[in-house]
Amino acid sequence: MLLVLLVLAGCGGSAAPRVEQQVAEPAAMRPVPVTVTAARPHGRFLAARLLTPTALRAAPGGPRIARLRPRTEFGSAKVMGVLRRRGRWLQVLTPELANGRSGWIRARSARLGSTDYSLHVDRSRRTLAVRRGGRLLRRMPIAVGRPQTPTPLGRYAVTDRLRTGRPDSPYGCCALALSGHQTKLLPGWPGGDRLAIHATPDPASIGQAVSLGCMRAPTRQMRWMMRHVPAGAPVFVTA
Repeated sequence: MLLVLLVLAGCGGSAAPRVEQQVAEPAAMRPVPVTVTAARPHGRFLAARLLTPTALRAAPGGPRIARLRPRTEFGSAKVMGVLRRRGRWLQVLTPELANGRSGWIRARSARLGSTDYSLHVDRSRRTLAVRRGGRLLRRMPIAVGRPQTPTPLGRYAVTDRLRTGRPDSPYGCCALALSGHQTKLLPGWPGGDRLAIHATPDPASIGQAVSLGCMRAPTRQMRWMMRHVPAGAPVFVTA
């Protein structure tokens, strides 16, 4: 869908005219079903699947700052990373807010789960590590944002797992959409600002600083992450 391409348009390549042509292609991206099944979470990182439309608040019982729906703009079930619980409230990461900000929802509006998977991006080394608890499962080279459009630092969460159905698409086979945003877009950029980790039809770009902010991983590694990394898993991007 064109909407998906525009929302993830912060993932483009190094030449703006070429990227603009790519994001205009109407490629379909299908969400992969997600489940949050742990009624009593034991994993290190909490996640919450939204069950009903609800208010996102600046603090527990505080002013409303956004309205959340049970589905993302890509059609996936809305799963958010949870930073902490406070009584009947959950502090969550969601793309409705700017990088570095979080909001609060009532715990009764969501189903709580957990995961031990986490992704760790080292921007200067251009690598991505997948951990499960204290165990390193995979480490891979990635492409990151170029100097004018660097990949933003911070903590994010996986929001959607998307398959393109077209390996030659700008996102290759698939993408993990993140809660974060590219804050340094090109002047006049016509697309969106959402960050993602995705495959690429240009494997020579892996290991380079060439994107508009997103992270490009080898196709084989992306297929593995699509099978294992759940929505709600945290993503830490460090310098």
